[in-house]
Amino acid sequence: MDYASAIQWLYAKLPMYQRVGKAALNANLDGITKLIRHFGYPDQKFKSIHIAGTNGKGSSAHMLASILQEAGYKVGLYTSPHLKDFSERIRINGVSIEQDYILDFVVSHRTYLEQQDFSFFEMTVGLAFDYFANKQVDVAVIEVGLGGRLDATNIIKPEACLITNIAIDHQQFLGTTKSAIAKEKAGIIKPNTPVVLGADDKEIFAVFEAIATPLDAPLYVAEEHTYVTDLLGDYQQKNINGVVSLLKKLSSFTVSDDHINNGLQQVCKNTGIRGRWEILGNKPTVIADVAHNKSGLKVVLNQLTSLEYNNLHIIFGMVNDKDVENLMTLLPKDAIYYLCAAAVPRALNVSILSLYFGNHNYIFTSYESVKHAYDAALNCAKYDDVIFIGGSLFVVSEILP
Repeated sequence: MDYASAIQWLYAKLPMYQRVGKAALNANLDGITKLIRHFGYPDQKFKSIHIAGTNGKGSSAHMLASILQEAGYKVGLYTSPHLKDFSERIRINGVSIEQDYILDFVVSHRTYLEQQDFSFFEMTVGLAFDYFANKQVDVAVIEVGLGGRLDATNIIKPEACLITNIAIDHQQFLGTTKSAIAKEKAGIIKPNTPVVLGADDKEIFAVFEAIATPLDAPLYVAEEHTYVTDLLGDYQQKNINGVVSLLKKLSSFTVSDDHINNGLQQVCKNTGIRGRWEILGNKPTVIADVAHNKSGLKVVLNQLTSLEYNNLHIIFGMVNDKDVENLMTLLPKDAIYYLCAAAVPRALNVSILSLYFGNHNYIFTSYESVKHAYDAALNCAKYDDVIFIGGSLFVVSEILP
């Protein structure tokens, strides 16, 4: 077995949400608990910070990791999904896990993993925690995959939790109201562990309060801060507020204002984050962003349409579990659209996407691949135009160099 085969084997355990829906979500944490016990409880061998939320948790996780690195700590970072290679999900001080480590993990434990029928997510979390423990990280920043309460990462006992915000997304798994979704996200709250809410959302504050209070978990709303970051999206200021507010509540780490300043201004260099308002070219300006739900796209598109340009070209694709009709209310009418589908099973068929765009009288052309759509946009765009790539992380991943 080689690295590619090991990754393919892991992916074979990936639940196909678009086929089986909510049944693909584990109803408890029994699987990951059994797996972690088998590996000798690696999650107990390092300190951690847990991050949940609808939008911004990936950016916030990378910001935190960068700041803690600047403070001199050896920092593990677990995020999902990846953009280019599976190894991006597990990093230490910005360096991805070695392919040989992944291969050895799969080869050494394959029989046991198959016998117990663990999911892709459980095995990935187990691999990350095993790696962080063996490499003796000082702290690991752990991003929730989906929801919180039943997410495989939710076995850790973190130093603090950050819940970035709550918006409607993944309704088939988390619920159809903000309150229901907030309850799932709040499932990461642990006894006597400080919790920072990245957004002052009075509509759902009571949900968090009802869960935090019986656990004696101090609950805070993020304060405004004036730090700046090298991540260019306007939406990053809210993430900064949550991250810095959390750091101010941490007693187990020594972090100065210089560490915060330097960490926030070197997130890309320190962590390797990609796809957040990433500038890929100039004349024409080419921008890629992985925002993919209504609340995330709204902020990104507001910033996009505030730019100065002659024509706006948008390369756009979606996954098949999103509410296309609802998202289309955000899309600017005066843009030229290049519709496509990423090469993943979850991608929304471009012919279906085209029907929506046709019904709403958008100017668009459909393409057989993301690359064909991108090439067409580059050929059509003038030096004073803007090209935007988005709608799906998978679309962005096929464009990033």
